[in-house]
Amino acid sequence: MKFDTPATANPIDRGRVVGIAHDRIEGAAKVTGTAPYAYERHDAAPNAAYGWIVGSAIGKGRIAAMDLRAAEAAPGVLGIVTHQNAGPLGKGDMNTAHLLGGPAIEHYDQAVALVIADTLENARDAARLLRIDYAPEQGRFDLAAERDKAAVPRAGFGGSADTSAGDFDSAFAQAAVKIDQSYTTPDQSHAMMEPHATIAAWNGDRLTLWTSNQMVAWGVSDMAKTLKIPKEKIRLVTPYVGGGFGGKLFLRADALLAALGARAVGRPVKVALARPQIPNNTTHRSATIQRIRIGADKDGVIDAIAHEVWSGDLPGGSPETAAQQTRLLYRGDHRRTAHRLATLDLPEANAMRAPGEAVGMLALEVAMDELAEACGVDPVELRIRNDVQYDPEAGPQRPFSSRKFVECLRQGAARFGWDKRQPEPGRRREGRWLLGMGMAAAFRNNLVVASGARVGVDAKGHVTVETDMTDIGTGSYTIIGQTAAEMLGVPLEAVTVRLGDSRFPVSSGSGGQFGGNSSTAGVYAACVALRAKLAEKAGFPADEVTFDDGLLRMGNQSQALGALAGPDGLWAEDKIEFGDLTKRYAQATFGAHFCEVAVDMDTAEVRIRRMGGAFAAGRILNPKSARSQVIGAMTMGAGAALMEELHVDTRFGFFVNHDMAEYLVPVHADIPDQDVLFVEELDDKSSPMKAKGVGELGICGAGAAVANAIYNATGIRLRDYPLTIDKLIAQAEGSALA
Repeated sequence: MKFDTPATANPIDRGRVVGIAHDRIEGAAKVTGTAPYAYERHDAAPNAAYGWIVGSAIGKGRIAAMDLRAAEAAPGVLGIVTHQNAGPLGKGDMNTAHLLGGPAIEHYDQAVALVIADTLENARDAARLLRIDYAPEQGRFDLAAERDKAAVPRAGFGGSADTSAGDFDSAFAQAAVKIDQSYTTPDQSHAMMEPHATIAAWNGDRLTLWTSNQMVAWGVSDMAKTLKIPKEKIRLVTPYVGGGFGGKLFLRADALLAALGARAVGRPVKVALARPQIPNNTTHRSATIQRIRIGADKDGVIDAIAHEVWSGDLPGGSPETAAQQTRLLYRGDHRRTAHRLATLDLPEANAMRAPGEAVGMLALEVAMDELAEACGVDPVELRIRNDVQYDPEAGPQRPFSSRKFVECLRQGAARFGWDKRQPEPGRRREGRWLLGMGMAAAFRNNLVVASGARVGVDAKGHVTVETDMTDIGTGSYTIIGQTAAEMLGVPLEAVTVRLGDSRFPVSSGSGGQFGGNSSTAGVYAACVALRAKLAEKAGFPADEVTFDDGLLRMGNQSQALGALAGPDGLWAEDKIEFGDLTKRYAQATFGAHFCEVAVDMDTAEVRIRRMGGAFAAGRILNPKSARSQVIGAMTMGAGAALMEELHVDTRFGFFVNHDMAEYLVPVHADIPDQDVLFVEELDDKSSPMKAKGVGELGICGAGAAVANAIYNATGIRLRDYPLTIDKLIAQAEGSALA
């Protein structure tokens, strides 16, 4: 199905199943421990051996020598895989560094060996007996030190590195009010609950991987390229994924080394990364340095805006496109964005929840708060004055497909009680606590990706959906089931959803906030094809029938779906392919974050009292799971504001705090109250579902709302994340904290 014209009325509009809050259909299996994750597939490989990954002890250089003898002689050891015996290996398109290092070392903790044994303990203990001599080389590990050498990166997923419109320099110079500030964000880790894990088994020359992966087709393709075998000989199975946040978008070392290990020892091998290995062995979000300049009139109306970003990655890597939202969010005839990429020898930087906007909004929305104060304009009103209904870089010829940003601002402010905010910092006190309110916009591009599915109905009228789409905790099972139920007129309980298997049609996968909208649109397309087949069997015109209560109806005639399907059942397969609507219309999701904090006058401890937000993301397919997605994203935003940071040892090139004891993330006590409002919206240019992605919108701007609330409470403006106690104390003089 080609989607190249705006959607018209269709069965999804009935809203009998779609748009209703439903419990997740796989929820019971997950909370009772009966949903098997990758490392738990004992049924698939009951005789699996265990692999333990050994990572490089240097950040850059070469392996000079390897002595495996003690490890090979250790109890239970079945084999050891290194670059010396792995055979010729390629590299996947999505990987920046090689997943198995040696002799060259590209980053710290890059996998250099896999020790395989009969038990996990034996594999781990033997791994400690490996003796590896290295020839270290001088690496580049400090973004600030390499900033001036940063280059213009190639165009990528976020578009061109640089954009411009008008004459920014002249307009900024002439502006009545100017903001010119720099902001920094640190390296961050995905810190998902389930570690990277894989069980691999060979049957002749065919490989099966039970793994934890967000993008099935990408994983198959990159494994085929790495092993240099046809992708038709690889099956990847990943029905349950315990969180990813972008860290499992791509093939990682656990999958490759499990495959190599299984081939080496002639039996299935299971490999899981230990938690301390994940930050340095896999990927992370790059640190950024951002400069934002805004020129406005005395009323806060923006005429000139520029956003420049520096980030770092391994050679051949990609930038953190943190200026993406600045290209679309606010008005201004004179504009500039620029991204520069420094070459660093740190572990690979790559996508993490809302790549680009998540950290770009941390800077932009603080700059907007600074502009509001400089102009004496309420921060909500400032954003309303700078709303624009078209792509401000392209002009009015490219309007937004839908944009309810102002509605989010107004409804969110009213719901949160923004009118009770005291504009002057440091004025509200409650005992020893300073209280403050802050707000920020939310923005995330709406991406769409081709997605396929296969839908069938059996003789009992039961519907089955098959697609390689993944559920990474986002509720994919449920919204896909809701889509099929709505389209075929059956209750949700009459639908079985099968996900995460490369034998199924290729879907959009889970990433970039495109999964829910794109994958359900693919199921919609397959259901349209199945409806046509059922109508043909009934002898009715497909465009004149309705589907209700398990029946196909036309006028006063009806036939049961099961009877039409017959004893062999009836199946249809199709995919959604998106045309040029994303070029003709700017597509994005919008929102407004609000936050109230308390700051201890004696210790500078920051406590979030409450968070709230209003969001517009097209049709909300399942309000219950969508709310869960947004509050989870808001929580991550709070973590980015207050605590999350991978500390770089710039001498040796590794992240020091590489476990959950020292890489801090929010816990329940950090987030006492969250409120989410969805502003009613349909976007007929996004997909036949008239929906948009929502899983990443909630993180974009949430941390800036926290930062702005801290300023309102204390009068201290922090621009270097995370906003920790020591930074507040360092600037306490002359503030309400003094």
